[in-house]
Amino acid sequence: MPKVSWQGVFPAVTTQFHDDLSLDVQRTHGVMQALIRDGVSGLIVCGTVGENCSLSRDEKITVMEAAKDAAGGRVPVIAGIAEFTTAFACDMAKEAARIGLDGVMVMPALVYSSKPHETAAHFRGVSKATDLPVMVYNNPPIYKNDVTPQILASLADCETVVCFKESSGDSRRFTDVRNMVGDRFLMFAGLDDTVVESIMLGAKGWVSGMSNAFPQEGEALFRLAAAGRYAEARALYDWFMPLLHLDARPDLVQCIKLCEHIVGRGTYLTRPPRLALSAEETAEVEALMRTALATRPALPQIAALAA
Repeated sequence: MPKVSWQGVFPAVTTQFHDDLSLDVQRTHGVMQALIRDGVSGLIVCGTVGENCSLSRDEKITVMEAAKDAAGGRVPVIAGIAEFTTAFACDMAKEAARIGLDGVMVMPALVYSSKPHETAAHFRGVSKATDLPVMVYNNPPIYKNDVTPQILASLADCETVVCFKESSGDSRRFTDVRNMVGDRFLMFAGLDDTVVESIMLGAKGWVSGMSNAFPQEGEALFRLAAAGRYAEARALYDWFMPLLHLDARPDLVQCIKLCEHIVGRGTYLTRPPRLALSAEETAEVEALMRTALATRPALPQIAALAA
């Protein structure tokens, strides 16, 4: 299994579409390159924000291949695995390995509301099907299956399960997991508006939605908090928070893509069942962006993350 050195900000990269909603590979590739140029630490593709469940199998593979090419070995690339069955999830994990990605972020089996032992068995099954490092993704508000600290602890014997992305909003879980299995798992913040609290409690990385629109600010916030420079981090967090709250909404993908569009980094187009924001919702996001851009802070000098 490859050595894992994941830390810092990994934007959950958006998947770009043409006006007819066909996959726009060139623009998706460009979005990834721009994020890397702006200093992000890694990329997550085909996640929630990447509209994984709205992509065909071939489109997912195409996006993975584009990410591999765009990164060019400069940053790690992790592919989201979101499928209805364990067998399909194993298949996509094998494709990620074939392409040469650096890891997979595995969601619980979708649609089926599994029992705790079934949830654990799904992750265990995928972990056995690949030599790639596995990030377990917990997002019960969106995917309805809760990967509790107890379930995660039961996976401690799975060698390839190395990381846990926590998007429940309950930062106490970082402490609970550490009390159960110590530092067995690398912890990632998964909800934008709890990132500083998560870092304080041991998160080494952040899978970020709004860093798609503000990658430099996202990376600066993470590094300030990781360095214990909390007064500076708080000032930046206060500025960022109204936008970070968008990541916790059911329509987070539409909101994040609209923010990307406003700053010229991508389009706002999403595939059904995700529909465009209403006029009122659009005006709300646009107002938040006007305020953010008008008060955009100067970023302090921050040391690079330790290798």
